[in-house]
Amino acid sequence: MEATSGKGRLFVVSGPSGVGKGTLIREMLSRYPRLELSISATTRSPREGEVDGVDYHFLKEEEFQERLDRGDFLEWAEVYGHRYGTLSGPVRRALKEGRDVVLEIDVQGARQVMRAMPEAVSIFVSPVSLGQLEERLRKRGTESEEQLKRRLEKAEWEMSEGRLFRHQVINDCLEDAIKSICEIYERESALSG
Repeated sequence: MEATSGKGRLFVVSGPSGVGKGTLIREMLSRYPRLELSISATTRSPREGEVDGVDYHFLKEEEFQERLDRGDFLEWAEVYGHRYGTLSGPVRRALKEGRDVVLEIDVQGARQVMRAMPEAVSIFVSPVSLGQLEERLRKRGTESEEQLKRRLEKAEWEMSEGRLFRHQVINDCLEDAIKSICEIYERESALSG
């Protein structure tokens, strides 16, 4: 048996759309070679520049349902009319091999993972305010006005769920948020090793 067997930690990063989860995770991945990103599956179409197997596993609705019926997902949720999920096989394999894995998922999915794997390290990233989040989403320019309205309504609920997570990071100043999330990773990964 390898010395690293079973020592990987699962990190669940969640928060409202547009809060900067992806930016924080990219910074973590660049600093910690032991950490790898779990690639989610989705039924939505790729956005410009997104690559299948790199950004997401883009699945047809029927394939997603077949895999769901087989129990292949650690978590899944329907978000804005599309389904998203985390395939459990690659995550469990990486953890068993001693690698740390980070999931970037919505609050619904994060709650499922926290129930299924209570040892997972949960981190909620929040904006200072809904107004700040709206400004970020508008600058991103990827949603229609109707989609933006739905995201902001959902964000209000998501922010109320933040208290269920082990750690909270407020993304007001990017450098401070990076420092906070890296400190959480270092502290929690030290506990496993």
